[in-house]
Amino acid sequence: MKNYHFLALMLLSFVCIHRVNAQQNRQANNIMYYLQQEAEEISKSFSPENITADEWQLQRPAKHRQFIEMMGFRMDEARVAPTVTRTGTLRQDGFTIEKLYYESMPGLFVPANLYVPDGITAPRPAVVYLCGHAHGQKAHYQAHARRLAALGFVVLIFDTIQFGEVRGHHWGPYNQGWFHWYSRGYNPAAVELWNAIRGLDYLATRKEVDMDNIGVTGISGGGSQTWYLAAADSRIKAAAPVCGAGTLDSQIGERRIDGHCDCMMPNNGFQSGFQEIGALIAPRPLLIAQSDQDELYGITSTKDFYHKLRQFYQNFGAAGNIDLVITPGGHSYHKRSRTAIFSFFLQHLMGKSVAPGQLADIETNVANLPGEDLLQVYGETAPEGDITPFIQDHFLAVRTVPEINTEQDLKNHQKAVKDYLLSRTFGAFPAVPEALDGQQIYQTADLAPNGNKTFSFTSEQGWRLKLNLFYRKAQAEKNPLVVILRSPGEERWDSEGFAQKIAKGKNVAYLEVRGTGEVGWAPELNWHVRRASAWTGRTIASMQVYDALRALAFARTLPGVDPEKVSIAGREGMGAVALYAAFLDGNCEQVILKDPPTSHDQPSPANGRDFPLELLNVLRITDLYQLPALVSPAQVVFEGEIPEAFDWSAGILEKTGRAPFKKAGS
Repeated sequence: MKNYHFLALMLLSFVCIHRVNAQQNRQANNIMYYLQQEAEEISKSFSPENITADEWQLQRPAKHRQFIEMMGFRMDEARVAPTVTRTGTLRQDGFTIEKLYYESMPGLFVPANLYVPDGITAPRPAVVYLCGHAHGQKAHYQAHARRLAALGFVVLIFDTIQFGEVRGHHWGPYNQGWFHWYSRGYNPAAVELWNAIRGLDYLATRKEVDMDNIGVTGISGGGSQTWYLAAADSRIKAAAPVCGAGTLDSQIGERRIDGHCDCMMPNNGFQSGFQEIGALIAPRPLLIAQSDQDELYGITSTKDFYHKLRQFYQNFGAAGNIDLVITPGGHSYHKRSRTAIFSFFLQHLMGKSVAPGQLADIETNVANLPGEDLLQVYGETAPEGDITPFIQDHFLAVRTVPEINTEQDLKNHQKAVKDYLLSRTFGAFPAVPEALDGQQIYQTADLAPNGNKTFSFTSEQGWRLKLNLFYRKAQAEKNPLVVILRSPGEERWDSEGFAQKIAKGKNVAYLEVRGTGEVGWAPELNWHVRRASAWTGRTIASMQVYDALRALAFARTLPGVDPEKVSIAGREGMGAVALYAAFLDGNCEQVILKDPPTSHDQPSPANGRDFPLELLNVLRITDLYQLPALVSPAQVVFEGEIPEAFDWSAGILEKTGRAPFKKAGS
C-alpha cells in the first residue's frame, strides 16, 4: 500500500531546527480547507480517462476486491438461492404483481413485489428497481415498475431497510451519533447492496427471466445503489442511476455531504471516489440522469465525472454505451429522464430502438395506482426473528478474539494488526511524509529548572504543530522525555497537573494534536468534520494519531532528549491516541494513561460533540482493550484505576513474559 513504509520514511526525515520569530510561523491549520483539499486529491487521484482497456483489465480485479471489501462482505463464496415466501398476488391490466419476501441472510427478510408481464412464453429481460429515501418504498415508486412491466420487463422492486414495512436504520452518524459504525466498517449501503445481489440470485430461479439481460435503476439512494450493484455484480448488463453520484471535491467542498444519508458513500478505507465505481461498470451500458439544480449533487461535478467516464468508455471503443441526461429542477425525476431510461433499457436489454419521445411517461396520478396496503407483503408483523431493525449489529462478521499464548504468537499478531491498520485504517497517512522542518519559536530560562523552549514542526501538509518542552534536567545531557497529549476542551493546568503525577522530575513536552487547542475548531463543526473525514478515508482520531507519531519522531531530534527513552501520555480519549501512536511508532519506552476508553464500539451524542474515537475498520482487526498488549515492549503505566476490560491485555503480557502494567508513582 502507498503508506506501508511511511514509518521508516518519517524517521529518515531530515531535521534542521531553525530559530524563527513566532510571527513567521503562521500556518493555515484549517480543518475545512484541509478536508476540501484531500477530497480534491481523491477526485484527481484516479483518472479513468487516462487508462487503456488493457491496463484496466489488469487493474480491475484488485479495484473490485477493494470495493467489495469496503462494503464489508465477500463475493467469492458460493451462494444458494434465497428462501422465498409468497404472500399474495395482485392482478393488473397486462401484468401480475407477486407479493413475496426473501431471506437474504439468516434472519434478514426483504419484502418485495415482482411484476410479471402477461403472456410470457420465453425468458424476458428484467429490471431491478432500487428504492430511494421515500416512505412507502415499493408503493411510492410503483409507477416506475408498472411502466417497465407494461413495456414487457419483469421487474423486482423491494424495500430498503429504512422506510419499508419494517423500519431499520440508514441514518447512523447522520443523526443518531452512531459514529462507531465507521470503526465497525459498517455502512447501510452494504446491506442494500447485499439484498440486491440476493434479489438477482432469486431472479435467476425464475423461468420468466433472461439472466443475460438484467438492468438496474433507481433515484437518490436508489441511484447510488444502482452504481453499487452494477459495479459489484457483472450480471447487470445495463444501469441507469438517477441523482445518485458526484465527486468528493463537490460533496466536501460545497458541503453537500451535510444533506446526505450515510448510505451515499461506501466505507472509504481505500480513499476511493465514485469515478472508480463507475470504472467498474465500464464498458457495460450506463445512462446517468441528473437534475441541474440538485441540492445533493452539483451539475458541474456530474458533468466532469461523466466526461472522464465517457473518455474511459471511448478507450474501450464503447463511447456509445454511456450517456448523460440533464433535466431541469431539484433532486427529482423529470419526464425526460424517465422516458430516456425506458428507451435505454429497450435498446440495451431488448434490442429495440424506440426514441424517448415516442414513449409514454409513468402514471403520475396517485389515485389511479393501488394503495400501499394492496402492495404490502407482510400482515400485521414481519416474520418472527426478523433482524432488520438491528441489522447494523449483525451484518458484519464478528472478529474473533485472538488466541495468544506465546511470545511468537504475540509478535505475529502485532505484525498482522499493524499491516492491516496501515492499509485500511490509517491508509490516508501521507505516502511520503513532509519534512519536519523543526523551528524553535520561543525560549525562556523560566518555567522549569533548566528552562522552557517551544518548537514547531510540520505534521502534514497544511498543518504546523507546536511542541512545548519543559527542561527539568540539564539540556546538555540526554534525558528521558514524556510527551503529553493535551485534551480537547481541557481546563488550564489540567495537563500540567497530570504531568506532576506521572513525570515528576522528568523532562515534559506538551502537544496539541488536531482538534485541540490552537489547532482545534468550533465544537459545532464536529458533526460535519467527523462525517467529511470518514468520506475522505480518515477520521479525527487517525489524524491525531498521525500528529502524535510525527511529534514522537521530532522529539527524538531535540536537544536534551534521549531518543531511546521517549514516552507518550494521554488522559481519557487521548489515551486511545497515545496507544495507537505508540503501537505504530514501536519505540516508546512507556505509554501512560488515565481513564482511557476501552472500546471503539460505543455511540456518541447525535451532535458529535464528544471525543471522536472512531477509526475506520479498526474493529475488523482489534479493539482498544487489546492495545495495551500490542504496544509491548513499551510498558503501560496507569494513573488511577486500571479498567477491568484491560484484563485481557494483562493476561497476554503475563503469558508472554512481557513487562506487566504499572501504576504511576510505584
